[in-house]
Amino acid sequence: MKKLAFITGGTKGIGKAVAFCLGKAGYDLILTYSSDEKAARQTQEDLQAQGGIAVDLLRADITDKESVDVIYQYLTDKSLTLDALVFNAGLTCRDSFEDMVLEDWEKVFFANVHFPVFLLQRIVSRIRQQGSVLFTGSLMGIQPHSVSLVYGVTKSAVHSLVKNLVKFMSPYHIRVNGVAPGFVDTEWQKTKPVEIRKSIESKVSLGRFCEPEELAEVYKMLIENKYFNGEVVVVDGGYSFK
Repeated sequence: MKKLAFITGGTKGIGKAVAFCLGKAGYDLILTYSSDEKAARQTQEDLQAQGGIAVDLLRADITDKESVDVIYQYLTDKSLTLDALVFNAGLTCRDSFEDMVLEDWEKVFFANVHFPVFLLQRIVSRIRQQGSVLFTGSLMGIQPHSVSLVYGVTKSAVHSLVKNLVKFMSPYHIRVNGVAPGFVDTEWQKTKPVEIRKSIESKVSLGRFCEPEELAEVYKMLIENKYFNGEVVVVDGGYSFK
């Protein structure tokens, strides 16, 4: 029987890499995107070109509470049962501490913490027993974040969610894990000035950014290894070793 994975923010960056990794392993895919339909369609075409898998797109904005209903209705109408649910989409705010406003703080908290909690609550019955829920945390939920206070705090909350949700998902026989990436060479990171990239690389033991494909393999491992539960796996290449 074909396996089905649902990935929020699955058409760009880390989510896209995870989609390709799972697609190569034979998973059918449902990928959400917020606004860039052109990029989403291109990702869909590229995945389907691999052959042998179905790839569906669903527009769903993680800052809009109505998206919970949209996703629930989509899965219900199609009578779909998930083997893996990957919470990848996230939001940040890079305003200074002095300029930060409550509205933006709440928006990031909703996208990174509230949305996945209440989506999981709504669709837990559509996840197969022995299925896997996987959160995307961040190294910035462990190391102090000098650029975005709210991002670091929400990712710390995500790590805590992983630990706490284990108890609540146990009756459903569903595992919960997380990945805390360091600096991954996605489109976002490639646009950083050379001097900033070199500064980051100098703090990483391996001396480079993580390739998205390397990170995606960790997601796949956590989804498929049946004994991982309540773990947040840090993938940072040995950050801050000096």
